[in-house]
Amino acid sequence: MTDPSVFASGDFVIGPDYAPAPETEVRAGAPAGVVHAFTMESRDSAIYPGIRRLDNEITRRRDPFGNRIAAEDHEQSVAAPYTRTVWVYVPAQYQPGTAAPFIVAQDGYLYLNRLPRVLDNLIAEGRAPALIAILVDNGGGDAQGSQRGLEYDTVSGRYSDFIETEVLPRVVAETGVTLTDDPEGRATLGVSSGAACAFTMAWFHPERYRRVLSYSGTYVNQQSPPDPDCPRGAWEYHATLVPHAERKPLRIWMEVGDRDLHADDPEDSWRNWPLANQRMAAALAAKGYAYRFTLSQGGRHADPRVLEQTLPGALEWLWQDYPL
Repeated sequence: MTDPSVFASGDFVIGPDYAPAPETEVRAGAPAGVVHAFTMESRDSAIYPGIRRLDNEITRRRDPFGNRIAAEDHEQSVAAPYTRTVWVYVPAQYQPGTAAPFIVAQDGYLYLNRLPRVLDNLIAEGRAPALIAILVDNGGGDAQGSQRGLEYDTVSGRYSDFIETEVLPRVVAETGVTLTDDPEGRATLGVSSGAACAFTMAWFHPERYRRVLSYSGTYVNQQSPPDPDCPRGAWEYHATLVPHAERKPLRIWMEVGDRDLHADDPEDSWRNWPLANQRMAAALAAKGYAYRFTLSQGGRHADPRVLEQTLPGALEWLWQDYPL
Protein backbone atom coordinates (compact mmCIF):
# COMPACT_ATOMS: atom_id res chain seq x y z
CA MET A 1 0.00 0.00 0.00
CA THR A 2 1.32 3.43 -0.95
CA ASP A 3 1.78 5.95 1.84
CA PRO A 4 -0.77 8.73 1.08
CA SER A 5 1.88 11.35 1.91
CA VAL A 6 3.65 10.36 -1.33
CA PHE A 7 0.95 12.23 -3.23
CA ALA A 8 1.21 15.48 -1.26
CA SER A 9 2.60 18.63 -2.82
CA GLY A 10 4.64 21.43 -1.28
CA ASP A 11 7.92 21.52 0.66
CA PHE A 12 9.36 18.56 2.60
CA VAL A 13 12.50 17.78 4.59
CA ILE A 14 14.04 14.29 4.81
CA GLY A 15 17.17 12.72 6.32
CA PRO A 16 19.84 12.83 7.55
CA ASP A 17 19.65 9.01 7.48
CA TYR A 18 18.78 7.25 4.23
CA ALA A 19 17.97 3.72 3.10
CA PRO A 20 17.15 2.31 -0.35
CA ALA A 21 13.43 2.05 -1.05
CA PRO A 22 12.20 -1.55 -1.35
CA GLU A 23 11.09 -0.85 -4.92
CA THR A 24 14.75 -0.55 -5.96
CA GLU A 25 15.21 -4.31 -5.49
CA VAL A 26 14.19 -7.08 -7.88
CA ARG A 27 10.87 -8.51 -6.71
CA ALA A 28 9.55 -11.96 -7.42
CA GLY A 29 6.41 -11.81 -9.52
CA ALA A 30 7.13 -8.40 -11.07
CA PRO A 31 7.43 -8.91 -14.86
CA ALA A 32 10.78 -7.61 -16.08
CA GLY A 33 10.92 -5.22 -19.00
CA VAL A 34 13.47 -5.37 -21.80
CA VAL A 35 16.31 -2.88 -22.25
CA HIS A 36 17.44 -2.12 -25.80
CA ALA A 37 20.58 -0.14 -26.65
CA PHE A 38 21.94 1.73 -29.65
CA THR A 39 24.55 4.39 -30.32
CA MET A 40 24.42 7.77 -32.02
CA GLU A 41 27.39 9.39 -33.76
CA SER A 42 28.05 13.13 -33.73
CA ARG A 43 28.67 13.14 -37.47
CA ASP A 44 25.00 12.24 -37.99
CA SER A 45 23.63 15.12 -35.90
CA ALA A 46 22.49 18.37 -37.46
CA ILE A 47 22.03 19.94 -34.00
CA TYR A 48 25.06 18.70 -32.03
CA PRO A 49 27.98 17.91 -34.39
CA GLY A 50 30.33 17.77 -31.39
CA ILE A 51 32.75 19.89 -29.33
CA ARG A 52 35.29 19.48 -26.55
CA ARG A 53 36.73 22.04 -24.16
CA LEU A 54 40.14 23.57 -24.87
CA ASP A 55 42.77 23.88 -22.18
CA ASN A 56 44.01 27.46 -22.36
CA GLU A 57 44.27 30.65 -20.33
CA ILE A 58 40.62 31.47 -20.90
CA THR A 59 39.23 28.09 -19.86
CA ARG A 60 41.53 28.00 -16.83
CA ARG A 61 40.06 31.23 -15.48
CA ARG A 62 38.08 30.95 -12.25
CA ASP A 63 35.86 33.34 -10.30
CA PRO A 64 36.54 33.98 -6.57
CA PHE A 65 34.59 30.83 -5.68
CA GLY A 66 36.47 28.46 -7.97
CA ASN A 67 33.94 28.35 -10.81
CA ARG A 68 34.80 28.43 -14.50
CA ILE A 69 33.89 31.66 -16.25
CA ALA A 70 31.73 31.70 -19.38
CA ALA A 71 33.49 32.33 -22.67
CA GLU A 72 32.62 32.56 -26.34
CA ASP A 73 32.54 29.38 -28.41
CA HIS A 74 35.78 30.03 -30.26
CA GLU A 75 37.59 30.80 -27.00
CA GLN A 76 36.65 27.67 -25.09
CA SER A 77 35.85 24.84 -27.51
CA VAL A 78 36.98 23.04 -30.63
CA ALA A 79 35.07 20.69 -32.90
CA ALA A 80 35.39 17.07 -31.79
CA PRO A 81 33.46 13.86 -32.44
CA TYR A 82 31.52 11.85 -29.87
CA THR A 83 29.50 8.65 -29.64
CA ARG A 84 26.56 8.52 -27.28
CA THR A 85 24.59 5.50 -26.12
CA VAL A 86 20.82 5.44 -25.72
CA TRP A 87 19.12 2.73 -23.69
CA VAL A 88 15.38 2.11 -24.00
CA TYR A 89 13.45 0.27 -21.30
CA VAL A 90 10.23 -1.27 -22.58
CA PRO A 91 7.99 -2.68 -19.83
CA ALA A 92 6.62 -6.20 -20.09
CA GLN A 93 3.10 -4.72 -20.05
CA TYR A 94 3.63 -2.65 -23.20
CA GLN A 95 1.11 -3.51 -25.92
CA PRO A 96 2.72 -3.19 -29.37
CA GLY A 97 1.02 -0.58 -31.52
CA THR A 98 -0.29 1.44 -28.58
CA ALA A 99 1.02 4.95 -27.98
CA ALA A 100 2.95 4.65 -24.72
CA PRO A 101 3.82 7.33 -22.16
CA PHE A 102 7.54 7.78 -21.63
CA ILE A 103 10.24 9.49 -19.64
CA VAL A 104 13.51 10.86 -21.06
CA ALA A 105 16.47 10.65 -18.65
CA GLN A 106 19.62 12.70 -19.16
CA ASP A 107 23.01 11.12 -18.29
CA GLY A 108 21.23 7.88 -19.09
CA TYR A 109 23.90 5.52 -17.75
CA LEU A 110 23.23 6.76 -14.21
CA TYR A 111 19.80 5.13 -14.29
CA LEU A 112 20.56 1.95 -16.23
CA ASN A 113 20.74 -0.22 -13.11
CA ARG A 114 18.08 1.72 -11.19
CA LEU A 115 15.16 2.95 -13.26
CA PRO A 116 14.19 -0.34 -14.98
CA ARG A 117 13.97 -2.18 -11.63
CA VAL A 118 11.91 0.58 -10.05
CA LEU A 119 9.56 0.76 -13.02
CA ASP A 120 9.16 -3.03 -13.12
CA ASN A 121 7.88 -2.88 -9.53
CA LEU A 122 5.75 0.26 -9.78
CA ILE A 123 4.07 -0.84 -13.01
CA ALA A 124 3.39 -4.36 -11.67
CA GLU A 125 1.73 -2.88 -8.57
CA GLY A 126 -0.39 -0.42 -10.54
CA ARG A 127 1.44 2.56 -9.10
CA ALA A 128 2.69 3.91 -12.43
CA PRO A 129 1.56 3.58 -16.05
CA ALA A 130 3.40 1.24 -18.40
CA LEU A 131 6.15 3.77 -19.05
CA ILE A 132 8.88 3.50 -21.61
CA ALA A 133 12.15 4.95 -20.27
CA ILE A 134 14.60 6.51 -22.72
CA LEU A 135 18.04 6.86 -21.12
CA VAL A 136 20.17 9.23 -23.18
CA ASP A 137 23.86 9.66 -22.46
CA ASN A 138 25.41 13.08 -22.96
CA GLY A 139 28.02 13.86 -25.60
CA GLY A 140 30.94 14.06 -23.18
CA GLY A 141 32.79 16.36 -20.80
CA ASP A 142 31.19 18.60 -18.19
CA ALA A 143 30.29 22.23 -17.60
CA GLN A 144 31.47 25.26 -19.58
CA GLY A 145 32.94 24.54 -22.99
CA SER A 146 32.01 20.85 -23.05
CA GLN A 147 29.47 18.98 -25.15
CA ARG A 148 27.54 18.02 -22.00
CA GLY A 149 27.54 21.64 -20.85
CA LEU A 150 26.32 22.82 -24.24
CA GLU A 151 23.48 20.31 -24.17
CA TYR A 152 22.39 20.64 -20.54
CA ASP A 153 23.30 24.15 -19.33
CA THR A 154 22.04 26.11 -22.34
CA VAL A 155 18.76 27.82 -21.52
CA SER A 156 16.92 27.30 -24.81
CA GLY A 157 14.79 24.81 -26.72
CA ARG A 158 17.77 23.37 -28.61
CA TYR A 159 18.19 20.15 -26.62
CA SER A 160 14.45 19.45 -26.72
CA ASP A 161 14.64 19.79 -30.50
CA PHE A 162 17.52 17.30 -30.53
CA ILE A 163 15.52 14.75 -28.57
CA GLU A 164 12.39 15.31 -30.65
CA THR A 165 13.93 15.24 -34.11
CA GLU A 166 16.97 12.96 -33.72
CA VAL A 167 16.61 10.71 -30.65
CA LEU A 168 12.93 9.78 -30.57
CA PRO A 169 12.80 8.73 -34.25
CA ARG A 170 15.78 6.44 -33.60
CA VAL A 171 14.05 4.99 -30.54
CA VAL A 172 11.02 4.11 -32.65
CA ALA A 173 13.14 2.70 -35.48
CA GLU A 174 15.36 0.61 -33.20
CA THR A 175 12.70 -0.80 -30.87
CA GLY A 176 9.41 -0.72 -32.77
CA VAL A 177 7.57 1.05 -29.94
CA THR A 178 5.00 3.78 -30.47
CA LEU A 179 5.50 6.91 -28.34
CA THR A 180 2.66 9.16 -27.30
CA ASP A 181 2.38 12.69 -28.68
CA ASP A 182 0.31 13.74 -25.64
CA PRO A 183 2.49 16.08 -23.53
CA GLU A 184 0.74 14.81 -20.40
CA GLY A 185 2.26 11.42 -21.16
CA ARG A 186 5.81 12.74 -21.60
CA ALA A 187 8.23 13.32 -18.71
CA THR A 188 11.85 14.37 -18.28
CA LEU A 189 14.38 13.38 -15.62
CA GLY A 190 17.86 14.48 -14.65
CA VAL A 191 20.49 15.05 -11.99
CA SER A 192 22.63 18.19 -11.69
CA SER A 193 22.93 19.89 -15.11
CA GLY A 194 20.77 17.05 -16.44
CA ALA A 195 18.04 18.20 -14.05
CA ALA A 196 18.22 21.80 -15.26
CA CYS A 197 18.07 20.37 -18.78
CA ALA A 198 14.99 18.32 -17.87
CA PHE A 199 13.24 21.49 -16.69
CA THR A 200 14.44 23.40 -19.76
CA MET A 201 12.93 20.77 -22.06
CA ALA A 202 9.51 21.33 -20.50
CA TRP A 203 9.82 25.09 -19.99
CA PHE A 204 10.54 25.86 -23.64
CA HIS A 205 8.29 23.13 -25.02
CA PRO A 206 5.34 22.43 -22.71
CA GLU A 207 3.52 21.17 -25.80
CA ARG A 208 6.00 18.27 -25.67
CA TYR A 209 6.71 17.67 -21.95
CA ARG A 210 4.74 18.48 -18.82
CA ARG A 211 6.31 16.34 -16.09
CA VAL A 212 9.77 17.03 -14.66
CA LEU A 213 11.85 15.12 -12.10
CA SER A 214 14.88 17.07 -10.88
CA TYR A 215 17.71 16.03 -8.50
CA SER A 216 20.38 18.56 -7.40
CA GLY A 217 19.28 20.85 -10.21
CA THR A 218 21.93 23.18 -11.63
CA TYR A 219 19.66 26.24 -11.53
CA VAL A 220 22.79 28.39 -11.34
CA ASN A 221 24.96 30.50 -13.60
CA GLN A 222 26.69 27.81 -15.66
CA GLN A 223 25.57 28.58 -19.21
CA SER A 224 28.45 29.08 -21.64
CA PRO A 225 28.81 30.80 -24.05
CA PRO A 226 26.95 33.67 -22.40
CA ASP A 227 23.53 34.73 -23.62
CA PRO A 228 22.58 38.42 -23.15
CA ASP A 229 18.90 37.43 -23.05
CA CYS A 230 19.63 35.09 -20.13
CA PRO A 231 22.74 36.61 -18.52
CA ARG A 232 22.88 34.36 -15.43
CA GLY A 233 22.01 31.12 -17.21
CA ALA A 234 19.62 28.84 -15.33
CA TRP A 235 19.72 31.16 -12.28
CA GLU A 236 17.30 33.25 -14.33
CA TYR A 237 14.61 30.59 -13.97
CA HIS A 238 13.84 31.46 -10.36
CA ALA A 239 15.07 35.07 -10.55
CA THR A 240 13.12 36.23 -13.62
CA LEU A 241 11.73 33.62 -16.00
CA VAL A 242 9.29 31.72 -13.77
CA PRO A 243 8.14 34.81 -11.81
CA HIS A 244 7.52 36.92 -14.93
CA ALA A 245 5.89 34.34 -17.20
CA GLU A 246 2.36 33.01 -17.26
CA ARG A 247 2.09 29.72 -15.41
CA LYS A 248 2.72 26.78 -17.71
CA PRO A 249 0.95 23.40 -17.43
CA LEU A 250 3.91 21.70 -15.76
CA ARG A 251 4.26 19.30 -12.84
CA ILE A 252 7.66 19.35 -11.11
CA TRP A 253 9.25 17.10 -8.45
CA MET A 254 12.59 18.46 -7.26
CA GLU A 255 15.25 17.74 -4.63
CA VAL A 256 18.45 19.28 -3.30
CA GLY A 257 20.75 18.47 -0.41
CA ASP A 258 21.52 21.12 2.19
CA ARG A 259 25.21 20.27 1.66
CA ASP A 260 25.00 20.40 -2.12
CA LEU A 261 27.57 22.29 -4.19
CA HIS A 262 28.71 25.74 -3.00
CA ALA A 263 26.27 25.65 -0.09
CA ASP A 264 28.19 28.38 1.73
CA ASP A 265 28.70 30.71 -1.22
CA PRO A 266 26.88 34.07 -1.17
CA GLU A 267 23.80 34.74 -3.26
CA ASP A 268 25.60 37.12 -5.59
CA SER A 269 27.90 34.32 -6.75
CA TRP A 270 24.81 32.89 -8.51
CA ARG A 271 26.35 29.45 -7.93
CA ASN A 272 24.87 28.20 -4.65
CA TRP A 273 22.99 24.97 -5.46
CA PRO A 274 20.88 24.65 -2.27
CA LEU A 275 19.86 28.30 -2.44
CA ALA A 276 19.07 28.08 -6.15
CA ASN A 277 16.79 25.07 -5.66
CA GLN A 278 15.04 26.63 -2.67
CA ARG A 279 14.48 29.77 -4.71
CA MET A 280 13.19 27.62 -7.56
CA ALA A 281 10.66 25.93 -5.28
CA ALA A 282 9.54 29.28 -3.92
CA ALA A 283 9.10 30.68 -7.43
CA LEU A 284 7.02 27.67 -8.47
CA ALA A 285 4.90 27.94 -5.34
CA ALA A 286 4.28 31.65 -5.87
CA LYS A 287 2.98 30.99 -9.39
CA GLY A 288 0.72 28.13 -8.30
CA TYR A 289 2.59 25.27 -9.99
CA ALA A 290 1.99 21.64 -9.11
CA TYR A 291 5.31 20.91 -7.42
CA ARG A 292 6.96 18.91 -4.65
CA PHE A 293 10.27 20.07 -3.20
CA THR A 294 12.46 17.87 -1.00
CA LEU A 295 15.34 19.26 1.06
CA SER A 296 17.68 16.43 2.03
CA GLN A 297 19.47 16.98 5.32
CA GLY A 298 23.13 16.09 4.99
CA GLY A 299 22.56 15.48 1.29
CA ARG A 300 25.43 16.09 -1.10
CA HIS A 301 25.44 16.80 -4.81
CA ALA A 302 23.68 14.07 -6.79
CA ASP A 303 23.63 12.02 -3.58
CA PRO A 304 23.00 8.36 -4.50
CA ARG A 305 21.57 7.65 -1.04
CA VAL A 306 18.82 10.17 -1.64
CA LEU A 307 18.14 8.89 -5.15
CA GLU A 308 17.82 5.29 -3.95
CA GLN A 309 15.38 6.28 -1.22
CA THR A 310 13.20 8.73 -3.12
CA LEU A 311 13.07 7.68 -6.78
CA PRO A 312 10.04 5.33 -6.50
CA GLY A 313 7.98 7.89 -4.60
CA ALA A 314 9.08 10.68 -6.91
CA LEU A 315 7.89 8.73 -9.95
CA GLU A 316 4.62 7.87 -8.26
CA TRP A 317 4.01 11.52 -7.37
CA LEU A 318 4.94 12.65 -10.88
CA TRP A 319 2.42 10.32 -12.56
CA GLN A 320 -0.34 10.25 -9.93
CA ASP A 321 -2.93 11.96 -12.13
CA TYR A 322 -2.17 9.95 -15.27
CA PRO A 323 -4.47 7.03 -16.19
CA LEU A 324 -2.97 3.60 -15.56
